[in-house]
Amino acid sequence: MKGIPRIKSVQPLNDMIVVATFANGIKKQYDIKQLTNRFPVFNELKDKHLFNLAHVDCGGYGISWNDYIDLSEYEIWENGKLLK
Repeated sequence: MKGIPRIKSVQPLNDMIVVATFANGIKKQYDIKQLTNRFPVFNELKDKHLFNLAHVDCGGYGISWNDYIDLSEYEIWENGKLLK
């Protein structure tokens, strides 16, 4: 999506929360738990080992855990909590 910076890094935290740092330096916190009711595939991330495998997709267009669980930079940018 035009105008949304790419993700530069991601840090998985406790309780299914990730912090994404965008190319412009802005950090946003995103709670993955909010997705588990709407998208059951995210329930797999309750496994801490899998959750901690979070990594930035090629080009910074999102974050992924494996070949079928991912989250777009747009979702994190629009619905993540801004960190100061």
